[in-house]
Amino acid sequence: MTDLALPGSIEPARRKGPDLDRGFHPLYGIFFMGFVAAALLYVAYSIYVDVAATGQQTTTLLPYILLFVALLIALGFEFVNGFHDTANAVATVIYTHALPANIAVVWSGMFNLLGVLLSSGAVAFGIVSLLPVELILQVGSSAGFAMVFALLIAAIIWNVGTWYCGLPASSSHTLIGSIIGVGITNALLRGRDGTSGVDWSQAANIGKALLLSPMFGFALAAILLLALKVVVRNVALYAEPKGDQPPPWWIRGILILTCTLVSFFHGSNDGQKGMGLIMLILIGTVPTAYALNRALPASQIERFVATSRAASAVVERKAAGYNVLGDPRPAVTSYVAQHQINEGTYPSLAVLMRDISDQVTKYGSLAKFPADAVGNTRNDMYLASEAIRNLMKDKESELNDEEIATLNAYKGSLDSATKFIPLWVKIAVAIALGMGTMIGWKRIVVTVGEKIGKAHLTYAQGACAEITAAATIAAADVYGLPVSTTHVLSSGIAGTMAANGSGLQWATVRNIALAWVLTLPAAMMLSGFLYWSFSQVF
Repeated sequence: MTDLALPGSIEPARRKGPDLDRGFHPLYGIFFMGFVAAALLYVAYSIYVDVAATGQQTTTLLPYILLFVALLIALGFEFVNGFHDTANAVATVIYTHALPANIAVVWSGMFNLLGVLLSSGAVAFGIVSLLPVELILQVGSSAGFAMVFALLIAAIIWNVGTWYCGLPASSSHTLIGSIIGVGITNALLRGRDGTSGVDWSQAANIGKALLLSPMFGFALAAILLLALKVVVRNVALYAEPKGDQPPPWWIRGILILTCTLVSFFHGSNDGQKGMGLIMLILIGTVPTAYALNRALPASQIERFVATSRAASAVVERKAAGYNVLGDPRPAVTSYVAQHQINEGTYPSLAVLMRDISDQVTKYGSLAKFPADAVGNTRNDMYLASEAIRNLMKDKESELNDEEIATLNAYKGSLDSATKFIPLWVKIAVAIALGMGTMIGWKRIVVTVGEKIGKAHLTYAQGACAEITAAATIAAADVYGLPVSTTHVLSSGIAGTMAANGSGLQWATVRNIALAWVLTLPAAMMLSGFLYWSFSQVF
């Protein structure tokens, strides 16, 4: 490669790196495009089957046009996500010559796809819970579509901009900043204090994970390298690769394994962020098919009825002495949005829970719910689930451990009915993420591989950074926390450079840190402006 800088990059590489310009074999392209075409046909067929199963007759094409546009934007976000985060996974194997660049990106894309398909879904709905409750309940309205379009387009704009400059920014930070921007703007447009538009407790938990993950990555990767030097004294591990010669087979195996794990866990964590938003889009456009989990077995319905009775008894004890006149939903919605318990909170929630139980008992199965009842029941379930989640965390609720366990079991039943992800959604996100990896990887790979440290990346440094990233992302996936692959791996490489005494290119580190700091406010302003603009249009 030449010593010329990429447009917007920080500084030219000062050493010969791996060959990043090797083209793909034509057969790869044919196979990949055939796979994409087959998968997209499967997705279209799945939507058709899901809608047909409800028995609803299509009277207008408008919902499906909106569905197509919104899905295109959501998948575009995941496509751009592949530019950033997955490129980090392949940087180490490319710069240690463990794999040629063209093979590495295909390999990484395959395991990203596998990670998305096997993901739990916990992170997907953790992101969704940050959105304003009134917009989630009315996601099929003009304001709901304005919200989805604004936050996704804002995230895409910032991600493409930082990618063009070769800066490994965080897609997680970007999306969360976009959500906060929409929440604040929505509150201001409704005449409320801007701070009331965001679930700040949930945002704080996610913010802590995003803030601490790069620090953890830096420290753990540095400690791993120092420990490795004490335990394994093979000089080849700590030396620069010689020319284009691949590393010894056992080192090569470790590097490929760690790259594989990072790719897999990245898919299982980051891929979920788009899934949650796609489910919101589906609920808003074709609620009869996707508002409730119609595939829920009869045994789960029986469990739902049992947990509902137990949870109702807990809430009704707290509501003793109070009556609710009229619709209980505004009081529960107010509690979910503002997190303030008042005399109407428990009695309103008790009435709402009874209504949900009566509806489920009446129809006996979620698949038997009529089209006109699906959306309302889904909103009731979502409201009850979020209210219970807040009550279990709220010290003012004064719940004991047994009561919390009972409510948690009921919340699990509600979530199984409303928080589900069809297989075709996972496949669509997996394809978008994999395509982004294979097309836009080069700019970020150059920055991570050449411009963080002053010395060439060694085998040990690459392995330690990758192990740290894989472990951190896997732990975050288990606990349902969105962390940034970019932050963890980039800081891990910086940590190994510092521990090895190789030195850091401070201009690069400064610019990357600046991009990290600006990501949240920039995404907030972009999404807020776009939400206001789209609100006027819709």
